[in-house]
Amino acid sequence: MLNWMHYNQNVDIWSVGCIMGELLKGKVLFPGTDYIDQLKRIMEVVGTPTPQLLKKICSEHAQKYIQSLPFMPPQDMEKIFKGANPLAVDLLKRMLVLDCDERISANEALSHPYFSQYHDPDDEPEAMPYDQTLESKDRTLEEWKELVFEEVKSFKAAGSKTESLQVEQ
Repeated sequence: MLNWMHYNQNVDIWSVGCIMGELLKGKVLFPGTDYIDQLKRIMEVVGTPTPQLLKKICSEHAQKYIQSLPFMPPQDMEKIFKGANPLAVDLLKRMLVLDCDERISANEALSHPYFSQYHDPDDEPEAMPYDQTLESKDRTLEEWKELVFEEVKSFKAAGSKTESLQVEQ
């Protein structure tokens, strides 16, 4: 939304936090009419971005817009999610942090006390970082189709007796 300088997995944690918050409230958490209105509604809840965070925003226009707004202190999440499990609210406070570098990671979230009854460190493999080099190259539509086709062919269903996938092209 703010043209961050970099994307990492913690960006997705924001989305998970929004979904979790919406499930707890039973309605849309930040129901903006457009991205400017939505940004304002987000800041009304989580507060005005810090100067350090403003420096991370690529868009000078977005920086100036945010600086033109009055200071907004963060709201009390316990009041927003009144009646919700306090551990769920604590997790939400860590997920709904504007600065993705300060936001809880997926591994930290899975280890949060809210998930303690489901948490089993011996049965939670950590995913390898996603390699985006394939997407960074310019390819024709036909090249993409061939890459996808080859990728699909490389998978073998569990218990499958088929040696290879035979598909007519």
